[in-house]
Amino acid sequence: MTEVLNQLFIGGAWADAADGATMPVDDPATGEILCHVADAGAKDARLAEEAAVQAQQEWARTSPRARSEILRRAHEIILERTDELAHLMTSEMGKPLAEARGEVAYAAEFFRWFSEEAVRIDGGYGTLPDGRNRMLLSRRPVGPCLLITPWNFPLAMGTRKIGPAIAAGCTMILKPAPQTPLSSLALAGILKEAGLPDGVLNVVTTSRAGEVCEPLLRGGRIRKLSFTGSTAVGRLLLAQCADTVVRTSMELGGNAPFIVFDDADLDVAVDGAMVAKMRNMGEACTAANRFFVHRSVADEFGRRLAERMGALVVGPGTRNGVDVGPLIDTVGRAKVEELVADAVERGAQVLVGGRTPEGPGCFYPPTVLADVSPESRLMDTEIFGPVAAILTFDDEDEVLRRANDTPWGLVGYVFTQGLDRGLRVSEGLEVGMVGLNTGLVSNPAAPFGGVKQSGLGREGGRVGIDEFLEYQYVAVPVR
Repeated sequence: MTEVLNQLFIGGAWADAADGATMPVDDPATGEILCHVADAGAKDARLAEEAAVQAQQEWARTSPRARSEILRRAHEIILERTDELAHLMTSEMGKPLAEARGEVAYAAEFFRWFSEEAVRIDGGYGTLPDGRNRMLLSRRPVGPCLLITPWNFPLAMGTRKIGPAIAAGCTMILKPAPQTPLSSLALAGILKEAGLPDGVLNVVTTSRAGEVCEPLLRGGRIRKLSFTGSTAVGRLLLAQCADTVVRTSMELGGNAPFIVFDDADLDVAVDGAMVAKMRNMGEACTAANRFFVHRSVADEFGRRLAERMGALVVGPGTRNGVDVGPLIDTVGRAKVEELVADAVERGAQVLVGGRTPEGPGCFYPPTVLADVSPESRLMDTEIFGPVAAILTFDDEDEVLRRANDTPWGLVGYVFTQGLDRGLRVSEGLEVGMVGLNTGLVSNPAAPFGGVKQSGLGREGGRVGIDEFLEYQYVAVPVR
């Protein structure tokens, strides 16, 4: 593998962990160690915090155009290095190279989008109702931020958080997932090359998340947390933020319903299912988790989906022709195995897949289950794997009730040829995003986020930068 960056990035310099600790980065396709990276501890976290705090005031004074140009240059560098970054991502995370290249383009687009938003931060001026006072509004950066990213989209989740923070004038500490630190370290190197001043971005790779993050959130100097990950960890972080009232945005778990009505175009629905289920091997918070299919078309939909899923090629992501790479680790695969076994014990029929292959690596085959019991554990557990679980329904009110019967509300998918029904059901779903006759909702120009226990705030779109800005109101009497 090409030589990679494997140290902490603090104050614009590369350094080992203060106590010399390192952690392994594994290849999920083989189980072998790719390399070791620095494993930050509490002292490293304090150094990163100090660097971010010291850089904040000067960075906030930097012109919006200067911040925009740094993001634009970084966008260009990322695209120029698509193949290099894709290979790095596939090595540490497992997704096929074609999908990794797609993520590189997606990640770069966040930098381009927020480079354009940086120069559009506005304020306001107006007359208050009494007619004697004026209102002057301005926007300013919230301050030093802690950004915590997951392993499933290691480059794009970094740019989706870093982009608006840079555009708004915030400094930051990035803590990537321990399974996939290499993409984040590569991103730090690119931003330094693009001209980002020292201390604005600091990257701490660590297996000791509690030791690193909790003191930062309770210490009073970090003013913003942006977290993508599980709802359970999100609740813990929210509690830690309460002491000093840290501003938060949370993109948490999902339990996405995928609804196919009797009037749906089944070709379109199956195409949408392949995207909504199999993007990133199903390891996505937006992945379709519960397939509700009208009883009259359930058999045909299941047959077509199983045929498509069964034709996918499973193997190492670096191998030509592979459609489905390994899951992230043995723990993730064991979870999928247990959920499928539970569904089968409760009466589910395996249409394709369902058996773990022999040999090295964390592979699991694309799997379609029919006649799934509503009592199955995978109905209220985020699967995070290539498993489509099909249940049937008879009418609109019933499926809406069942789709909404979950504490999560990130995304839902609706397939129907009726415009009225499509809009009615979309509005009835308790989710932050809906794919209407499409299996893909993610786009840098659209606000990404959920309701209920799927999170707080939005990332991307015109509102994405708002999470990193505060309002100041100045009252001006006119005599």
